[in-house]
Amino acid sequence: MEGMAVMKAAKYIVDYLVRQGVTHVFEMAGGAIAHLLDALAEREDIAAVSMHHEQAAAFAAEGYARASGKVGVAMATSGPGALNLLTGIGSCYFDSVPCVFLTGQVNTYEFKFDDPVRQNGFQETDIVSVARPLTKYATLVTNASRLRFELEKAWAIARSGRPGPVLLDIPMNVQREDVDPELMEGYSDLAEEEEIGCTLSVEEVRQAAAMLRGASRPMVLVGGGVRSAGAVRELRAWLAETGIPAVCSLMGLDAIETDYEWNLGLIGSYGHRYANLAVANCDCLLVLGSRLDTRQTGTRPETFARGAKIIQVEIDRAELGRKVKLDLAIRGHLKPFMSTLAAVWGEEAQKGDWLPWKDRLTRYRKRYPTGTFGGSGSKIDSSRLMKASDRDIDPNRLMERLGEALGTDAVICLDVGQHQMWASQSLPVEGEARLLNAGGMGAMGFGLPAAIGAAFALPGRRIALVAGDGGMQVNIQELQTVVHWRLPISVFVLNNRSLGMVRQFQDLYFAGRQASTVSGYSCPDFVKVAEAYGVAGARAASWPELNRLLESLTAACIGDPFVAEIAVSPNAAVHPKLGVSRPIEDMEPLLSRRELHRQMIVPPLEEP
Repeated sequence: MEGMAVMKAAKYIVDYLVRQGVTHVFEMAGGAIAHLLDALAEREDIAAVSMHHEQAAAFAAEGYARASGKVGVAMATSGPGALNLLTGIGSCYFDSVPCVFLTGQVNTYEFKFDDPVRQNGFQETDIVSVARPLTKYATLVTNASRLRFELEKAWAIARSGRPGPVLLDIPMNVQREDVDPELMEGYSDLAEEEEIGCTLSVEEVRQAAAMLRGASRPMVLVGGGVRSAGAVRELRAWLAETGIPAVCSLMGLDAIETDYEWNLGLIGSYGHRYANLAVANCDCLLVLGSRLDTRQTGTRPETFARGAKIIQVEIDRAELGRKVKLDLAIRGHLKPFMSTLAAVWGEEAQKGDWLPWKDRLTRYRKRYPTGTFGGSGSKIDSSRLMKASDRDIDPNRLMERLGEALGTDAVICLDVGQHQMWASQSLPVEGEARLLNAGGMGAMGFGLPAAIGAAFALPGRRIALVAGDGGMQVNIQELQTVVHWRLPISVFVLNNRSLGMVRQFQDLYFAGRQASTVSGYSCPDFVKVAEAYGVAGARAASWPELNRLLESLTAACIGDPFVAEIAVSPNAAVHPKLGVSRPIEDMEPLLSRRELHRQMIVPPLEEP
């Protein structure tokens, strides 16, 4: 703060963002943030990225934060602008992504406060009250002298403990006031740091290590908390040392590499059958940074890993043991936990390699492959792709081939739908590659804005989007943002001409009545749409066409944006799938009862 003179509050806010390392602010213009936009325009060390919908701005800030590990920032005007941020704010909240959202508000002398009228000022909306359940902290800043305190508090809260979103609502008259930074009160986050309980019990870590060492069939479940805690390197090193088998939640998929020999990939509702069988039959399960959502445990959480001693490591006190009975609950940050676990593990000689258990897992993987070539954990044999039918593009095999083409440093953003599950099942993640998945909110339209945010966060990296025809249409207007900034984003639209995930649900439970997913639904020619925006496009409806497209992608340097429309059968379904009321090992298409029982070590359950 030393040496700063009196300045306009809007300029002070932008200066604070720059000092925190923010390089891009995602926004859509509006009158209530005009002062902030003007302050951004005066700087050359930070850029305003003008999106074409506030929801897209929020998703772009999320993609920026997830790709960079920094705090993302988005802005919107009062009323409709602020309300349009809410889906992205909720996505950050559910998936533990640190973002700060700045909303403009009417002048304080126009704001209704406790007045029992609906509205005083034009576009006045009490966004703080609306957003509070979806944020870690939200407040209306009514005094410019409080800006330093509130900005520092916002940054501290967004990053501490379980990361998440914060919202500051700033009236126009506050933005245009003059402030003296030397006289402004700062914020101390000491209370928050004490509250989250960062002190890790070494004795509890030793107990966890002893439980894993003493197990005959150990497993690790890798959740999204590993990535958000910055513990990826520590986890990978420890797994390489121990050779313990691992599975992943949807949010944890890019925390360990696909080619780690004992990575069994995705578990849960759309996971691999072999991964679910592994969890069902393990006798000790270490859960790292996962809240054990129903999409992982199934709708009968009491049956999840029922033969195992379960250890959960989690920063959020409310999530410890909430869904599944634990044998050991450890509250703390995952990064120091992994470092401490590696240290105490090295204090004793390594036990055996759990060979009988690993032999069984190998048999599971060979017997129940998800994709044609085995899905996660299997190497790709590209030559065999050419033997496939000229007309049928199998989605799981497509994802295997796409991952090979994109390489080991790509940032791949997934929208929401069937394509997301096919990619999460079968798209290989190796080296420094990233997979940005929409989790708890699961909002269609997430993918393209998230890819834009990632492109700004990691310039020079190959950025790819995998979307469905339905999700692509939700924020398709952001192709103009891609064109305006010439972002090197390769877009792959899997077009089955339906809202496939819901259609698959309708086929199972509504006698095939496809209301609003097939009947009543339509989509455009995405190549023509791309060309209208000035983006090159191509389409593939067969394996030879797809291979030519991907070969050209592999040979090309990172450069201009590109849209590929890939035809997928309208009847394509995500398999395997966990049905309602079944334990995770009993996935559809159902195995014969005799076959299932032969694969179980833990006693099978009665039929639901």
